[in-house]
Amino acid sequence: MMTKQIGDTLIRTVDLVKEFEISGGDFFGRNKPRVHATSNVNIQINKGETYALVGESGCGKSTLGRLMLKLIEPTSGHVEFEGININELPSEEMREIRKKMQIIFQDPYASLNPRMNVYDIIAEPLVTHHVCKTKDETKERVKELMERVGIRPEFINRYPHQFSGGQRQRIGIARALALQPQLIICDEPVSALDVSIQSQILNLLHDLQEEFNLTYLFISHDLSVVRYISDRVCVMFLGKVCEIGNTEDIFGNPLHPYTKFLIDAVPKPDPFLRKENKQLLHGDIPSPVNPPTGCRFHTRCPYAKDICSEIEPEMKNVDNKQVACHLI
Repeated sequence: MMTKQIGDTLIRTVDLVKEFEISGGDFFGRNKPRVHATSNVNIQINKGETYALVGESGCGKSTLGRLMLKLIEPTSGHVEFEGININELPSEEMREIRKKMQIIFQDPYASLNPRMNVYDIIAEPLVTHHVCKTKDETKERVKELMERVGIRPEFINRYPHQFSGGQRQRIGIARALALQPQLIICDEPVSALDVSIQSQILNLLHDLQEEFNLTYLFISHDLSVVRYISDRVCVMFLGKVCEIGNTEDIFGNPLHPYTKFLIDAVPKPDPFLRKENKQLLHGDIPSPVNPPTGCRFHTRCPYAKDICSEIEPEMKNVDNKQVACHLI
């Protein structure tokens, strides 16, 4: 296996906040409650690496991915791609940046237009950005992409319903590769697939990364998948970053209590290990509409002290990791 060439920062978020208004408020429609999806998130992803974003459902992972692609606008803060603040770019300049940023969606059944055949699906970004000069050139490019992701070119006129889930996801990957991007955001790309197909897709993503020097933001709640594919891991809880570090450091020596519980909850194939008495999280996840003061994890943390409910912990460097916890 080739050693990855990790470069300088490709994309980073600066105090990124996203709040969604929901129905409610007073009689005049004022003071509407807000869902706090992400709160002052600061992460940076380096060229050529796979950066995993993990946490429970509803913690803000997918929202953060869409903010980084500028599919939605932040409430405050901004995103920098190659040192450029993309939230200040006019639409024409952002159009050029978009060629370098793509996404693979979670559900291969919902992410492909059922009324478009494979050629139309993969060719769409090529046509939109005027990449090819002729239709023949576009068709050849589509066939090359199909072959590269393991779809036979003679299926070019078939429709999504004629493919399996794994094949559909390969078509989605081919579409993401069409513009030769630098960054691909993988939003739980294997969670809807059978386990045997998951490994094939993960190996394909790994091979494509080496071949095209791609950078991945890999969003997932499956820690076994994350450990297999990622170089660094960022753990989120209720819109806040808890811990960031190299994959082996996170799994070998987790520091934040939430990270420890997440890793401990991964099923073990050994029946003797399963019999061990493990400490499990109790209680429900707090509401993102009214998150707790201080550390957002303190209502579920068995080690919480008074300071945890009063003061929000700051990120600090400990043992080659960044962690936000008063107890560390």
